[in-house]
Amino acid sequence: MKIELPIDSKLNTRQFLFGVATASFQIEGGADSRLPCIWDTFCATPGKIRDGSDGLVACDHLRLWREDVQLIKSLGVDAYRLSISWPRVMRKDGSLNPEGVAFYIQLLDELKANQIKAFVTLYHWDLPQHLEDNGGWLNRETAYLFADYADKISRAFGDRVYSYATLNEPFCSSYLGYEAGIHAPGLRSKAGGRQSAHHLLLAHGLALRVLQQNSPHTMNGLVLNFTPCYAQSDDPADVAAAQLADDYFNQWYIKPVMDGCYPDSFALLADSDKPTIHAGDFDIISTPMDFMGVNFYTRTVYQACAENGFAPVDMVDVPKTDIGWEIYPQAFTDLLVSLHQLYTLPPLYITENGAAMDDKLLQGQVQDGDRVSYYQQHLVALDSAIRQGVKVDGYFAWSLMDNFEWAEGYLKRFGIVYVDYQSQQRLIKQSGLAYRDLINRRT
Repeated sequence: MKIELPIDSKLNTRQFLFGVATASFQIEGGADSRLPCIWDTFCATPGKIRDGSDGLVACDHLRLWREDVQLIKSLGVDAYRLSISWPRVMRKDGSLNPEGVAFYIQLLDELKANQIKAFVTLYHWDLPQHLEDNGGWLNRETAYLFADYADKISRAFGDRVYSYATLNEPFCSSYLGYEAGIHAPGLRSKAGGRQSAHHLLLAHGLALRVLQQNSPHTMNGLVLNFTPCYAQSDDPADVAAAQLADDYFNQWYIKPVMDGCYPDSFALLADSDKPTIHAGDFDIISTPMDFMGVNFYTRTVYQACAENGFAPVDMVDVPKTDIGWEIYPQAFTDLLVSLHQLYTLPPLYITENGAAMDDKLLQGQVQDGDRVSYYQQHLVALDSAIRQGVKVDGYFAWSLMDNFEWAEGYLKRFGIVYVDYQSQQRLIKQSGLAYRDLINRRT
């Protein structure tokens, strides 16, 4: 099975960058050589992780990183997106941990030696637990501590990095972690969700300015996730509900960065739920970026709801991934075109796109044709957006390998490489081979 694009597709050229992506807590393991983080605490809390697992070992990447770099190279990709574990490289006193820094420097050097561009994300959700004990992202001081971490680690890495992203998906950190309570640290408060979101965006702006000073030759930006919101019907109430949901879940994170303000629906929040905003915050948050990362997986359909203004509709008889997300590639095109119309965007990279599927290892192979089809459909949808004028310079498959999938534990597999968690053996799936062949066919 192949991933095939139109012959004249912009993705078929060597100028378009293809990569794979991972995150530190999901693959590294080696928990005994770093500080505890909020996900360690969350995993140790009964009932929070579906299979009761944790990230103490994960894919043992801390030990197997050399083999993993060769695995990445074998796929023919141009770039590897990884995240830095804040609790691995920083001590409680705010100084760098030399052993943790050395691990990443070796990894970055090996990537460079193999002509693989390093796209480094500074924060992919693993906040040091001692900072959470002091309020975490509800504490404004955490934003300044993040900027200090960005300062120290970017100086240590020197010229080894091709691109820095400050944060990955602040929506997930704030809404899922502090408002809905389904991700670490597991708090439930609308006010907490909105305040943590503001502090995360402030942290982004502060760190971005540091990166621009310390690392002016890298592409420095932010990674946001988007779940496009569709109305269940043409009824004006449903249309308004979808717009309100889009403001709350999507525009809330991009509009401050692009336009220096929250959406108009900010006024609908109760005063007790509105975040504390200091003078000058939006000037920091809207510091111009070199690029923006877009993560896309699915869409959500909404109907009007008297209580909250909007309510999601469970779509039945539609194709879904193993995690229950609707497969609707048109939303990918719609999203990118709408962002292009709403904002004056920097160059975009698709920093995550992929699917959890019910993979089976049979006779030494994983024939994941459903995932190949997902990539096929979404790369065609991406090509359609580019043809409509959206500037996208690269695409990262999520993920390189099966890993710890947050609240789902090890029950869901997103990788284009299969991982046997008992033996830690890696096996490239059919989707990985198809992705490799697509990349190698570029002219």
